[in-house]
Amino acid sequence: MKLYVNRLLGTLFVSMLLLGAGQVLASSGETPDQIPGTTKVTAEDLISLVEKHDNLVIIDARKAEDYQGGFVEGAISLPDTVTNPESLAKVVPGKDTPVLFYCNGKKCGRSVKSCKTAVADGYKTVYWYRGGWDDWVAKGLPVAH
Repeated sequence: MKLYVNRLLGTLFVSMLLLGAGQVLASSGETPDQIPGTTKVTAEDLISLVEKHDNLVIIDARKAEDYQGGFVEGAISLPDTVTNPESLAKVVPGKDTPVLFYCNGKKCGRSVKSCKTAVADGYKTVYWYRGGWDDWVAKGLPVAH
């Protein structure tokens, strides 16, 4: 019986290690290509959306320190770690208001998490700028501080 318990504990320990390694590998890869319920946009699309929608809310899902270093003009800092139905309701006037999320770029999952939260909470027009801050800066587009 003791041998069985030791083997079981050993198997459980190895499984936990593999699961943890898998999560690290998954978090270090690129973001998904699409997020159900959202429209993926480019930097140029973002500019067009600002021109088209006076009420577009742009949310920077990065850490507050990153936002302080510069952000897309008009963006509101709402890190993914504090994005929930209540915090969204404070910055997005209604569920019909168009809202766009971005973070650091293709290898950052913060905007993915925020988009999923918004979609799950019933926001109807959710845009996702997958290229994010890295793409914005690489294209030489204007930044605010």
